[in-house]
Amino acid sequence: MTERSHVLDGNEAAARIAHLTSEVIAIYPITPSSTMGELADAWSAAGQKNIWGMVPEVIEMQSEAGAAGAVHGSLQAGALTTTFTASQGLLLKLPNMFKIAGELTPAVFHIAARTLATHALSIFGDHSDVMAARMTGFALLASSSVQEAQDLAMIAHMSTLKARVPFLHFFDGFRTSHEVNKIQLLFEEDVRSLIDDELVVAHRSRALNPDKPVIRGTAQNPDVFFQAREACNSHYAAVPAIVRESMERFAQLTGRRYSLFWYSGAPDAERVLVQMGSGVGASREAVDKLVAAGEKVGLLTVRLYRPFDTQAFVGALPKTVRSIAVLDRTKEPGAIGEPLYQDVVTALVEAWPEGTPAPRVIGGRYGLSSKEYTPAMAKAALDELREPKPKRHFTVGIVDDVTKLSLKWDPDFDTEAAGVTRAVFYGLGADGTVGATKNTVKIIGENTPLHAQGYFVYDSKKSGAITVSHLRFGPKPIESSYLIARADFVACHQFEFMEKLDVLALARPGATFLLNCPYGPEQVWAKLPREAQETILDKQLKFYVVDALTVARQAGLAGRINTVTQACFFAISGVLPREEAIAEIKNSIRKTYGKRGETVLARNFAAVDASLAALREVPLPGRADSTLMRRPAVPRAAPDFVQRVTAMMLDGKGDLLPVSALPVDGTFPTGTTQWEKRSIAQEIPIWDETICTQCAICPLVCPHAAIRMNVFSPDEMKRAPAGFKAVPWSRKDGGPLDGMMYSLQVAPDDCTGCGICVDMCPTRSKTEVKHKAINMAPKLDHLQAERTNYEFYLSLPEVRPPMEAMDHLRGSQLRQPLFEYSGACSGCGETPYLKLLSQLYGDHLVMANATGCSSIYGGNLPSTPWSQNAAGQGPAWANSLFEDNAEFGLGMRLALDAQRDLAMFLVRELRAEIGEPLASELLESPQANDEQIRLQRERVKRLKAILSTLRFPEATRLLAVADSLVVRSVWIIGGDGWAYDIGYGGLDHVLASGRNVNILVLDTEVYSNTGGQASKSTQRGAVAKFAAAGKASGKKDLGMIAMAYGNVYVAQVAMGANPVQTVRTFQEAAAWDGPSLIIAYSHCIAHGIDMSTGMSHQRDLVKSGYLTLYHYDPRLGMGGADQPLKLDSRKPTIPLEKVAMQEGRYAMLAQSDPVRSKMLMQGAQHAADARWQLYEQMAGVHRVVTEDGQAPPAGSAPTPPAASDSQPAATPAQESTS
Repeated sequence: MTERSHVLDGNEAAARIAHLTSEVIAIYPITPSSTMGELADAWSAAGQKNIWGMVPEVIEMQSEAGAAGAVHGSLQAGALTTTFTASQGLLLKLPNMFKIAGELTPAVFHIAARTLATHALSIFGDHSDVMAARMTGFALLASSSVQEAQDLAMIAHMSTLKARVPFLHFFDGFRTSHEVNKIQLLFEEDVRSLIDDELVVAHRSRALNPDKPVIRGTAQNPDVFFQAREACNSHYAAVPAIVRESMERFAQLTGRRYSLFWYSGAPDAERVLVQMGSGVGASREAVDKLVAAGEKVGLLTVRLYRPFDTQAFVGALPKTVRSIAVLDRTKEPGAIGEPLYQDVVTALVEAWPEGTPAPRVIGGRYGLSSKEYTPAMAKAALDELREPKPKRHFTVGIVDDVTKLSLKWDPDFDTEAAGVTRAVFYGLGADGTVGATKNTVKIIGENTPLHAQGYFVYDSKKSGAITVSHLRFGPKPIESSYLIARADFVACHQFEFMEKLDVLALARPGATFLLNCPYGPEQVWAKLPREAQETILDKQLKFYVVDALTVARQAGLAGRINTVTQACFFAISGVLPREEAIAEIKNSIRKTYGKRGETVLARNFAAVDASLAALREVPLPGRADSTLMRRPAVPRAAPDFVQRVTAMMLDGKGDLLPVSALPVDGTFPTGTTQWEKRSIAQEIPIWDETICTQCAICPLVCPHAAIRMNVFSPDEMKRAPAGFKAVPWSRKDGGPLDGMMYSLQVAPDDCTGCGICVDMCPTRSKTEVKHKAINMAPKLDHLQAERTNYEFYLSLPEVRPPMEAMDHLRGSQLRQPLFEYSGACSGCGETPYLKLLSQLYGDHLVMANATGCSSIYGGNLPSTPWSQNAAGQGPAWANSLFEDNAEFGLGMRLALDAQRDLAMFLVRELRAEIGEPLASELLESPQANDEQIRLQRERVKRLKAILSTLRFPEATRLLAVADSLVVRSVWIIGGDGWAYDIGYGGLDHVLASGRNVNILVLDTEVYSNTGGQASKSTQRGAVAKFAAAGKASGKKDLGMIAMAYGNVYVAQVAMGANPVQTVRTFQEAAAWDGPSLIIAYSHCIAHGIDMSTGMSHQRDLVKSGYLTLYHYDPRLGMGGADQPLKLDSRKPTIPLEKVAMQEGRYAMLAQSDPVRSKMLMQGAQHAADARWQLYEQMAGVHRVVTEDGQAPPAGSAPTPPAASDSQPAATPAQESTS
């Protein structure tokens, strides 16, 4: 360990250099590059300075395009400026990039290279985004490791100043951006010595300056544009030499030597791979092993990809090379070959010595969307070069049984170095496993001579999804850019995984296995599936158990198990001596939690000590005798596609699926979460039917549709299982439900154990303290019984009574949710709104969903929650992009209306053939409720039967659009990052269109999906990523803006504060034949709250004036009948600060900077008071509304408002028990 040795990830490695060498940094969040912006913002907020002694100005923009525009302007004004982005964000920057390069402006963009959305979105890494930017005129410099992410970032910042050509420095998203590794840091004085002040001065001298005025960005005509475009050629021709010079200066300072193209392997190699990015780590290991075995092979790593120096490329190849395989991490459909392949072929044609035969070149694709790439796959490509007729174009890493392009590889080809300890940890998103394993890498990498590497596999859902941490420790630098296949240590931090996953598949013979479970060494063996027992015995694993959850709770850590499992790893892995390891853990705890006080430190220290006492080795019996078997990935009753495809993905075997198994256009069946059965809860809610008031609050607020209510005939109880609970329907609605039975049932394998249902239950026992009508209990005590009960519950028919016959809250919850069991965070505040929407309108719902949390838990494979009813009807869902969702949804409305109009026109044309009665009913029947829609569907069914017998074009045309005669409810859904920021312009235009679309904004007040960055919805005083010092400005009032149009239905709701208002608002918005906007406050894990009380916390937010609930209904103002704005919450009664400080995002600023926190809280209180006063005044203002939102004709007198109940709605408890 040296002073320069530190453990960090690729994002931090690049961001450090960018922050040190920049004066202005314009940022916008997008995975996986967001961390770079977050770090830059946090460093500036903490007062960290650049190499010129100034704190860089970091500003978050409304979009990536906005960030690029700000960068462009800052550069033109003479500041050294940078930005960070990935994927679609880079595409949004392209127009400005052409300008920045065309004006020969020094700049560096740092890119965590990521897949572009095509048939599907993917947040993972490949080169499709940077390849889309290769025409911009930016130089492209590729890093292949965490160390290079720092070093080449430095070289890019050096080179751009001299070349005047902007640089795009990129590294692979996730594989490099999120890998943590031990690297040698550049110190501030190093960076200072490498930046030439004369070049900085030259850059400033070209800035726009009214004392030396010039004009840039002119419009040119055909007479001169061509010549002017060619004038930059000499600058680009000079770039390779400038980069080479920068690399040499860097090497003289650090001893680390880089080149434009770096060759490694046999000096007389005949077969060579050409590659760039993180894949070279795996390829290099393969080449080294093959060379050691006597094979003449090599690897050429591309670093400077643009401008492509053909002479340098050819000069770096061994003269003996006879064949080359070029590996591209992108796909360019329809092209002769991928970009790097084409460049290599061109370079050989142009620069290979005349008179000697040029090597044969083949090209392959690998690693799209972070698909695993291993040394065995590199060997497969090299082996293909030995074939007499190798495939000219190939893929590796997949099985292509359609176009037969894929190469076979040997999974047993192993290049792992001796002396390296390999450990794999299975955890659940947000359980602390990833954080603890990252901390383990830092402890070992920064406090011992050992090198350390960590890489973390998780899907887009992040929280609540399975995570797998891959850690390596060894005496030499670790560049193995692939997952561990043979682990010395395996830990499973969630006992439920044993029932469904083969977590021991990666364990090598003799490895150590640590299992977190509630059973001791005497009981655990009988609780394991037989398959696990057999693996433990076959591999002779050393088996340990610890009840981490109990240890953490007893230490006062509220169930956070990461400290416990980390201590156990160090105790039994042998990576460090036990005493040394425990001391280092406690040092790390002190660094991490020291500012939180001695109490927090004492709890964590106690957890470490208790962990060692609770850690027990399990003696292995002589045979596997369990009666338990690992559950299949999906039940046998699942549909064919789910059995063949979804099950493979759920089982962690999606890599094995061939090309033919996947849909060609990204179209997948809905309703697949019902087969997943994650079973991740520790506790589940159990119903006490004896005191339940049947209020419907718990199923309404359940984020995962895991609690459901139904009514049914008493005869159904004859076939019910013994433990199934039901009571007579007790609500005296005087409707169709009298005499029926009522049941409330939990789905035990789909519940996440969030506890929101218990927190919101208004009914308490009169005899037992804290006992409610629904109560959390250990899942394992009830699992089998509740599985049986839920299976029976699902067999009950859906009664679906008319909403008109009962109160609407209960009526909504007697409808089947068509959004169920999503992968959202436990306790999510967004999903209850979507579930309600699906219950009210799911059978005729068409949805445009902006990219964000709701598109990830709503549309992320392997399983998706949007479902279907028994008739096969359900929400039709699609995602386009982040920035265009409002326009996307409007396009759906336009198409549906056009098809409906065509269908109605054809019905009129074919009246005689269809029959006058049916034609009239099809054209004129209302479709305002369930029964009317059902009748219209029956009419359309009859229409289709008639049309199928007719043999002329009009009948065929009508048959194709007949379904559009059934009403369609179009909903445009997204978060506040979309609605308030990147998509606001489109949203505003759609509101102004007057078309019948409903916009639902799931307002978490942060960019939840990318990790909690500030948006224009973030309230004043909140700490968020990109607002590390607390947001200084207030929240944009999106509802007030929308109300200005007059003809837009607008409402702000908070389900936990007023569930009745929420249900009513959805109904009123859907019924309004025009645009509607519902702003739905949604608590979020990023707020730093107890998620189990998220809904009840919303009540306090409303009471404090943090939120004002209201609805603006244009119908009330039509002709001046009434005031259209109604307040649905009362005047604030408690201080805003008192409620805000219950959230970590506000409390952390009060702790770190109490003076600024107090100032911002005072501003927030003044804003809340002013907002209430403004809304109260507006609610009393008489406003006449016309259908188009315009003012009425001059001279028209408004009609006096009709009498109305202006009192706010009742409290949730009153509503739910009335």
